[in-house]
Amino acid sequence: MRIVPKMLDRWRSFTLARQFLLAGTLVSLVAMLGVGALVANVIERSLTRHAAATTALYVDSVIAPILPDMRTVRNLDSVVAHALDETLAAGKLGERLVSYRLWRRDGTILYANQQDLIGKRFEPGPDLAKAFSGQVVAGYGHADDPESGSERSIGLPLLEIYSPMLQPWSGEVVAVSEFYEHAPDFAQALHLARLKGWGAVVVVTLGLFLTLAAIVFRGSATIEAQRLALKQRVHELSRLARSNELLARRAQAASEQATAFNERFLRQLGADLHDGPAQLVAFASLRLGSRVLGDGASPKAARDRELKSIKASLADAMEEIRAISAGLALPHIETASLAEVLVAAVKAHEQRTKTKVPLTVSDDLASLDPAVKICAFRFVQEGLANAFRHAGGKGVSVSQSCENGCLSIEVADRGPGFDADAVPQERLGLACLRQRIESLGGTIVIASASTGTRLTMSVEQCQERWEPAARELRHGEAPDGSSARRIDEPA
Repeated sequence: MRIVPKMLDRWRSFTLARQFLLAGTLVSLVAMLGVGALVANVIERSLTRHAAATTALYVDSVIAPILPDMRTVRNLDSVVAHALDETLAAGKLGERLVSYRLWRRDGTILYANQQDLIGKRFEPGPDLAKAFSGQVVAGYGHADDPESGSERSIGLPLLEIYSPMLQPWSGEVVAVSEFYEHAPDFAQALHLARLKGWGAVVVVTLGLFLTLAAIVFRGSATIEAQRLALKQRVHELSRLARSNELLARRAQAASEQATAFNERFLRQLGADLHDGPAQLVAFASLRLGSRVLGDGASPKAARDRELKSIKASLADAMEEIRAISAGLALPHIETASLAEVLVAAVKAHEQRTKTKVPLTVSDDLASLDPAVKICAFRFVQEGLANAFRHAGGKGVSVSQSCENGCLSIEVADRGPGFDADAVPQERLGLACLRQRIESLGGTIVIASASTGTRLTMSVEQCQERWEPAARELRHGEAPDGSSARRIDEPA
């Protein structure tokens, strides 16, 4: 019982073309054998009827005039028998004739070329009965009638013909002539006709099968290609679903940590304001209440020194407030290209630190999402600040590149390096950067050694958003033949 389900499973695992090849071959073979046998049978019957019609015509035209009135004759006399012997032995018929019998309706043999059969009575067979009903009956094969022992002894297929003999005026069947002929020409013609019939059936069946096979194989190839394309599409959709799920988890994690980072940032901002400008303003306020300024008798030089100290403290407070504001402010991200955003970040760092930072870009991606450009600005800002703080601004550089739809920005220095694993997770700058970049589906990599540090961010971007220059560069067809250029150098 388990064999049938296994066979069905095995059958379903085959491709449509293979199923058609197996089932179509079996059906075509059965149909070919059936149609071939039918055609061969029709050909044999047609040729046999043709031979029987020829013999019947011969009997009506040659033998019937010799015979007496068969309605009244019980036995043929010697003159009629002799005439029949000479007639049947002459001509082409005599060469092919094996035996001849003249039957009466009751099954009595009136005449036969085997003398021992004359006068004997046999039970009429179905062929003889058909002949007495007016039909010409013919068959080709080995003799199997009871009276045909001598014909069976020959061991060859013979042409057997029953031809009714009609009364000239009434059309009544009064006797039946039975012929057994050895017909090699008929056998050869029948064999040739069978070969042609089988050949035609095989050619037609093979042609139909090949035509259908070509259509099915073409359709199967199309279905298989669509199946593979659909499978690949499902695989891609599954991969995108997994990516979306990962991004959703990252976004959720970023959302959960956003409040904590925001509070931490506000605390740091409050600490910076409290420890910096607030202390300076408080110092200036205290100095305003000093006895030197309150006492009108104080020397002018002392008063001037006190006022100068207050002004210097207030100026320092304003300078620190401007520095803090500059760190919080962003350029016009929505209308600026990526190159302009990177230039703004580098220029702000150069003005604040009085240093020079080389910037290299490979493409000007003007159609990036504002979130990506903001992330790039903060990444460069934080990277340059860390490089200046920990590497003293030594060998600092910024570079941007695009490859296969991936935007990469790198901030490098040639400082002493540090242990990236030892950086506390609560460091606000790097933690915020990591969360910001991962929320966009990107990655951040910190590589540090004794020869310097490289901070790299990578974000996947849609290639359709690239400008023509970026597409040319992707295919290695940049107009200037280079893959990158300095932003401060002519293109």
